[in-house]
Amino acid sequence: MIGKLKGTVDEIGEDHVIIDVHGVGYVAYCSARTLSNLPAAGEAVTLFIETYVREDMIRLFGFASPLEQEWFRLLQSVQGIGAKVALSVLGVLTPSDLANAIALRDIAMVSRAPGVGKRVAERIVTELKNKAPAFAGEASGTIGLKQEIGEGVAPRPVADAVSALTNLGYSRDQAANAVAAALKEAGEGADSTKLIRLGLKELSR
Repeated sequence: MIGKLKGTVDEIGEDHVIIDVHGVGYVAYCSARTLSNLPAAGEAVTLFIETYVREDMIRLFGFASPLEQEWFRLLQSVQGIGAKVALSVLGVLTPSDLANAIALRDIAMVSRAPGVGKRVAERIVTELKNKAPAFAGEASGTIGLKQEIGEGVAPRPVADAVSALTNLGYSRDQAANAVAAALKEAGEGADSTKLIRLGLKELSR
């Protein structure tokens, strides 16, 4: 089984890249985000690889990080989601964005991915809500609070502050991040007015 490829970019296609490893060209299918961040042809590249072996084919899927690869596996644990849809989701949302969207139960955010309708997005959010925190990456510091907000069990001042900031036009993720930072500065007993004020200060930076 191939777990990683380290070589040079030979060619970048619509949904794949060919990596030259000592004269052998490996075709790795990648998300749109990963493909857009690849270096130019002839330059060095390393991809983490998921190998699928079937009776009629061997297919390689490439990822920029082990975390993206973990999410590829995790998404396919959801009923009705295969490799193509998993790559589509990862092409639109980073692992941290995806963890945040699931924690906040932001179905609209997840359904932005091509081929993912509202029903599929709901399944992703519902089936992965308990697994997302372990794969939150850089969002791990605020994922617990976001889960409380998404499930409607956050403290009233926190929920009110997030609601106020979203009413001002910020996304739920931006609002939740700002309120999390405000809560860290103000302390657990802060009221919504203080959290809103500090949150706005955080968002203006």
